[in-house]
Amino acid sequence: MTLAACPGCVAVAPSVDAAANKASGGAAALHLALPQIRCAACIAGVEGVLAKLPSVQSARVNLGAKRVRIVLAHGYDADGALKALNDAGFEAHELDATALRPMGDDTGRRLLARAAVAGFAMMNVMAVSVAVWSGAGDITRVMFHWVSAAIALPALAFSAVPFFASAAVALRAGRMNMDVPIALAILLAAATSLYETFAATGAHTWFDAALSLTFFLLVGRYLEHRARATARSAAAELTALELPRATRLTPVGRETVDVATLMPEDRIALAVGARAPVDGIALGAAMVDRSALTGEAEPIVLTAGDPVCAGEVILGSPLTLRVVRRAEDSTLRRLAALVEVAETGKHRYSGIADRAARLYAPVVHGLAAVAFVVWWGLTGDLHHAIAVATATLIITCPCALALAIPAVTAAMTGRLFRDGVLLKSPTALERLAEIDTVLFDKTGTLTEGVARLPELDATAASVALGLARVSDHPASRALAAALHNHRPADLSELHEVPGEGVFGLWNGAQVWLGRGQDGPELHLPDRCIPLPLLETPRPGAAEVVQALRGRGLTVAMVTGDTDARAAALAATLGIDRVHAGVRPEDKADLVRQMADRGKLVLMVGDGLNDTAALAGAHASLAPATALDAARVASDGVMLGGDLLAIDETLRLARRARSRIRQNLALAAAYNAVAIPVAVMGYATPLMAAVVMSTSSILVVLNAVRR
Repeated sequence: MTLAACPGCVAVAPSVDAAANKASGGAAALHLALPQIRCAACIAGVEGVLAKLPSVQSARVNLGAKRVRIVLAHGYDADGALKALNDAGFEAHELDATALRPMGDDTGRRLLARAAVAGFAMMNVMAVSVAVWSGAGDITRVMFHWVSAAIALPALAFSAVPFFASAAVALRAGRMNMDVPIALAILLAAATSLYETFAATGAHTWFDAALSLTFFLLVGRYLEHRARATARSAAAELTALELPRATRLTPVGRETVDVATLMPEDRIALAVGARAPVDGIALGAAMVDRSALTGEAEPIVLTAGDPVCAGEVILGSPLTLRVVRRAEDSTLRRLAALVEVAETGKHRYSGIADRAARLYAPVVHGLAAVAFVVWWGLTGDLHHAIAVATATLIITCPCALALAIPAVTAAMTGRLFRDGVLLKSPTALERLAEIDTVLFDKTGTLTEGVARLPELDATAASVALGLARVSDHPASRALAAALHNHRPADLSELHEVPGEGVFGLWNGAQVWLGRGQDGPELHLPDRCIPLPLLETPRPGAAEVVQALRGRGLTVAMVTGDTDARAAALAATLGIDRVHAGVRPEDKADLVRQMADRGKLVLMVGDGLNDTAALAGAHASLAPATALDAARVASDGVMLGGDLLAIDETLRLARRARSRIRQNLALAAAYNAVAIPVAVMGYATPLMAAVVMSTSSILVVLNAVRR
């Protein structure tokens, strides 16, 4: 067993993402996802193992994406690299890289580029306008107006595209959105300014107002985008868990085929440690690790005729599987479909900004139209009426409203990140603030599954380690990790019997490590030693339950484990409500039933079996040790191991909601004062832009204060 500097190096349970893309010289690229690697020692360990293989031309780990890209020499397949990583303590299971989305952020880069252009142009136009504000002569004033137009119009044509495009889409669909008044204000300010420049009669133009409006709105749009930049589809991640290749048994021998070509009644060979690519029937005895689907680490003993689901890992001995469903109908595909349905519900969430926007556009348009008609009717001056309507649109433009939520979201998500919680969804803070029920998964979330052993003498420890390290059973791996400081005994004739244990000879006598009534037992020639492996609660588990209940929240636990074991842990942690023996699809149903009863549920889980529930809950969190699909399905990831971060997250979420309401109240108060001033003709478009910018700055300052 390989030792390393962090827990992720000792017990890695990665997803693997494989693609055999032909590269130059006939080499193949293999991409393996390692979601639990956390440090430089992990990178060095993985790359060091792979560098020793003659089949590997190069290997490069990306810690941020938690994946490694391997270039294999022509004629080699993935099996050698996977086996080497498994033997070194880095378990690997193939995935299909084509199912994953690209990691680029073109939208964010475009928004940032547009904001930069608008800001640069705004500052230059304001600098040019100083001479105009200072009372420049007619010829100089006209020249500076043309210079401003030459700077502003190309900048607006590039920077304001998101608002024009969104407004055009809305108008074609016969509806209004917040971008319609924004686009209209920008167009009016630019068009009126261009008219003044051509006419050479006006004292001022408002190119700087149009640019200021565009710049501040783009900043708000970019902040909002950054809040969701890391979010990807959990359904795509689940689909990627499907293996791209399988070994099919034929009358003439074995052949490697695409999993998509497997048909019912085909027979495939699964090696020890391999993940089943499709649903099937076992044609022999073995054990399977169903933790990826059920969340429970206790392996299941199989006999001939027992079902095996896609995603389960074969333990103990190789297994021949008779296919019963095609890959497109597998358990993983059905689970992915559940997640996809659940995600659409979360995406339909209507936040505070959305609700405010429904009233904003018609009110602003109505005020601007009324101001235009009244001033034109009273004065007969079309130019002045347009200026008043433009000032009204600019002064009421939703910069403060657009920044009210993204500014708070950016400030609070940054604070939470420093505290070890990464939020991904732009509406996560709002939804977390509304939570009244917290539903915890058990294994891997409330517990760590760490082995806790009695004191063993050196002889017993060395024999136990010698037996445990040859088995892929989760209990054996936990024992081997707990005893890694000892030297393994010199054993012979080692073999594993599925469902019974590992047997061997020590000094000519038989010894074995197997399952007893209360857990693993070590049988020596002269004695039997119980080796209880108790699930250890995560740091802060009991404290966070107490803190959440102190806030008046309902706390419950859901698990696929037995009633007795679930009740024992719940009693230890102080949880009153327990749902045991729950299947993956039933977890999502449980969350849905709670929602139907009016509960706003925060789901905290870590496994594939939790993904549909995580996606369907009102809000969701996953620990950093969770599988990739669970982390993607959740609204946030707890980077540390202490569950007290959940209580801090909910506390800051409620503070964020309070700040958002303060910002909205500030924006409303600003509009209550500014709108009458603009409608009564006391504000020029330039003054409107300055006042509007000031309100935006106040909103941002309120968002970032401690």
